Amino acid sequence: MSRIGGDLVVETLRALGADTVFGLPGQHALGLFEALRRAPGLRLVSARVENNLAFAADGHARARLGLDPTGPVPVTPMIVSTGPGALLTLSSLQESMAASVPVLGISSQVPAAGLGGGRHGYLHELPDQQASFRDVVKSVHLARTASQIPTALRAAWESAATAPYGPVWVEIPQDVLLAPVALPAIRSVPAAPAPLKPLPDLVAEAVRLLDGAVNPVILAGGGVARAGAGAELRALAEALRAPVLCTFGGKGAFGWDHPLSGQGWLEDWHSTEFLAGADVLLVAGSGLGELSSNYHRFAPRGRVIQIEADPGKLESNHPALGIHADARLALAELAAGVTARAADGKAEAAVAELLAKVRARLAGQSLDLEQRVLADVRAALPPGTPSFWDMTILGYWAWSAWNADGAPMHTAQGAGGLGYGLPGALGAAAATGGPVLAVSGDGGAMYGLGELATAVQHGLDVTWLIVDDGGYGILREYLTGAFGHTTATELARPDFVALAKAFGIDAKLSSVDDIGADLAAALRAPGPSVVVLPALLRMFAPTHLEN
Repeated sequence: MSRIGGDLVVETLRALGADTVFGLPGQHALGLFEALRRAPGLRLVSARVENNLAFAADGHARARLGLDPTGPVPVTPMIVSTGPGALLTLSSLQESMAASVPVLGISSQVPAAGLGGGRHGYLHELPDQQASFRDVVKSVHLARTASQIPTALRAAWESAATAPYGPVWVEIPQDVLLAPVALPAIRSVPAAPAPLKPLPDLVAEAVRLLDGAVNPVILAGGGVARAGAGAELRALAEALRAPVLCTFGGKGAFGWDHPLSGQGWLEDWHSTEFLAGADVLLVAGSGLGELSSNYHRFAPRGRVIQIEADPGKLESNHPALGIHADARLALAELAAGVTARAADGKAEAAVAELLAKVRARLAGQSLDLEQRVLADVRAALPPGTPSFWDMTILGYWAWSAWNADGAPMHTAQGAGGLGYGLPGALGAAAATGGPVLAVSGDGGAMYGLGELATAVQHGLDVTWLIVDDGGYGILREYLTGAFGHTTATELARPDFVALAKAFGIDAKLSSVDDIGADLAAALRAPGPSVVVLPALLRMFAPTHLEN
């Protein structure tokens, strides 16, 4: 069979370095899937619903970044069809955008005659499909002819892989994907995302401020984690003897038990005040948004230096010496430029005092069950096992309390949508081979039940922990706290164990006393598994000590 436009897409993806594609077929995308069928060395991973497909691509990209954080940026391609299929990916791409995850979305389009005000009435047709994506992804690209496909994909790939990383979108008309092509086979597509280097004068000023600081503190955000800048962050912190706190997205960027680690209890007013009290606060890879600023109650009293790859986030919430740069490159230059200080124990003592205050706060709230369950889940993970968390009470606990050293944690807290845990973990398992842990509440679990079939079909080594509290637990707490009662949070749900077994998946009903052993056994067994924990967990109450 002659080569078609779809073959150009697949050849270009392989030449750019892709080895896995996430895809869900549709009528307009047939040319893409025929090309995938006959493409050697390119793995196709499916899903049952497009939003879950996009979450899986996100999880795959995050896992690949973790495997080699300083190597070439591993952009993950995802292929869907026109209209309804494409639109279903939007909420998932919003998460990828908020969390700076490099996903390359490729969608078919109506035939070229229907674009730009031409012929109308095609199935799945939208007046302007690209418009639906422009404010969700980093960049949108259209290939109207076969000869435009390789360079459109290269431009999109480079956009996704340029700091700040993020999702991009490419559209190709149905007839272009199906038509025979005369172009030679595409074997080499050089792509060179431009490094985002800091300006030397700004680095010099930041070094001057840090060297003159009496009480420097560092807040490490998701940009540090995405850039693989943990080594550079540690070198700078140890040179300055500066405490380091991590945002929820920055978990794992700095050693949890390092003597300078203030960990990441950012909803705790003690932590908020600790950051605000620095005479120089270095914020790396964070826009100081709602969750990182204790819901915008954070008010720094000293100078702020902000390193951020997204120029729109520089000084968007607080005045700062703004350095528009990749976190790893900027932190490396700062670490090389500052004057190393002798260790006098003051920073370590301040960190110990902060964590003691956090522990005392928790001890006064009768939360032993929640802390024990989270500790048992953490202890059950084999070394190096990543976890993917839905928006559930145990996940909210993990944002603050999870030790990500040797157990990378990924959440949907960038955009905050439900349903991320299982499909994100499936994508990661496709990258690492597993095991991978997914954690959902019973409400979030209902978003992705069909992906149990995906887990079986592709033999993905994911253990799914479902914490069943009978409804949307965190929303139950929010509504009750605000109004004294709750509405629409109590849910009918299936027998999750029986349902998993219907897919041929090993499943177990656990308890708060047995969850550690049950989860460890499930993670040791190859292939997909489900563990259901009936438990009513409570969220901790943060302190608010404002004057």
